Parts: sequence; structure tokens; C-alpha cells
Amino acid sequence: MAQPVVHYMATRPDGTVPPTDNYLARYYSGLGETIPTVNLADHIGQVIDHPAPGQKWYTDQPFSYFHMYTRPGEILERIEDGWPIRLFVVEPLGETGNWGGAHYPYWLMSQQIRVVEETDAWKAFGHRGAQTLAAIAQVPDLARQWATEWAADPKDTRRTYAAWNGRVDRTRALTGWAFCRAQYSRREAGLKAAEQLADTAAAQAATDAGADPEALAAIRLRARCLVAGQLMFDRIRNGEYEQEIRGLLLGSGLGTPAPATV
Repeated sequence: MAQPVVHYMATRPDGTVPPTDNYLARYYSGLGETIPTVNLADHIGQVIDHPAPGQKWYTDQPFSYFHMYTRPGEILERIEDGWPIRLFVVEPLGETGNWGGAHYPYWLMSQQIRVVEETDAWKAFGHRGAQTLAAIAQVPDLARQWATEWAADPKDTRRTYAAWNGRVDRTRALTGWAFCRAQYSRREAGLKAAEQLADTAAAQAATDAGADPEALAAIRLRARCLVAGQLMFDRIRNGEYEQEIRGLLLGSGLGTPAPATV
């Protein structure tokens, strides 16, 4: 029996729905116009009509329709300020549509919804969002540790990272395997957001620890690979070669690799 389709909407941390078009939002804000929104957190269990619906189903104003996702790993692709968010389960009511089912199969638009419940925000990263957020939270401490190791023995550490980096590049572990598997499993936006968060956290921590530019670049790549390996762990694991790819993402060859939380 097929599983029922669940529709998700992400909001800002205050519960309000962000614009459906960020470019138009900036343009209209620059003109001093107020962009309408609704607060889903204030309407759990209730039916909401769109406050200012646009033409079906065009993005002709900053907030044109309620925009839902059936694959939560793609939710972060259109969020104006990125993470953090709140995530809600909603039910589309009345007429629905999208921009062409063949191209946007995990999107749905409507002008009326029922707010069913608030759910765990980690789902916006996909099936392994909780494990991925846990890894991102560890990145600052890990980045400081990696920076200290580099400073203690720059010559050998540089050689070790160069060998690992060469294998990551040669196998396209991050840009090929992780990215393509994220596309197939509809976690592309989640992967992009996770990499950005890890990169920012690693850069700040390693810089504060005094890492030089070469060490900083290596640490940032290691952090991006680590969270990609966590997020895509369930998609890159079958067969000897794929286990090698997974190991590279988790830091194999750089001392003790970070364990993946299954």
C-alpha cells in the first residue's frame, strides 16, 4: 500500500512564511512596500486563505501562493535566509498546481491550506537530517582540533591532507558521488545547505585558532566532506568502492575518521 503524501512548508524562525520570490521581495521592499505573509505557528489546526494570491500559478509578486514540498530534503532551496527554519505539515485545499509536474514533481502550490502540525525542522535536510545537524554542531570543535594538529606538524600534516585531497578530487567523492546521490534522493538543497553551514563554522573556528590560509582551505574541505558523508551515508555504502568513497568523505586517511551515526 502506497504511503500517503505529506506536504511540508518551511517558515522563518518566527513562524512566518517567507516570500516565494526573493528577488521580487527585495525589489518591493526597496520601494517601501510591505510584503504580506502569514504565521503558520498561529494557525495550527486551522484553514488559511492566502492573503494576496497571485495569478495561478505564476510568481508575479513576492508572495504569490502557498508553496509546499513533498520531498523535505529540497525545502531549503528557496528559503531567503537559510537555516534555521521551522517546519510544518500542511494540507493543500482547493485547486492546486505547479510549474510542470515533470520538472517540479516535489512542488505543489495552492491558495488555501490547513496547517496540520509543526514537525521536526531537521527533516528539511532529508532522511538523515538529525545526524547531519549533529555533525555540523561538532564542526567548530573539530576544526580547532584539526588546526592544532596542522600547527603542531605542518610538514607531515600538509602531506597527509594533500594525499587525501587528491583522492577526494580524483574520485569526485564530494562533487560527484555525494552530489549525484543527493539529486537522486531529492536532498540536493539539504546537501548544499549542510555544506555551507559546515564551511562557515569550520572557517570561523579555524581562523580563530590561527590557521594559515593553506590549513584553512584543507579544514573547510574536510568539514564539507564530513557533513556530506553523514547526510548521504545511506546512499553511499554498497560495495567495496562505495565504502571507499564514504570513508573519504568521513576523513579516511586523515587519522581517525569521524564515525557516521547510523
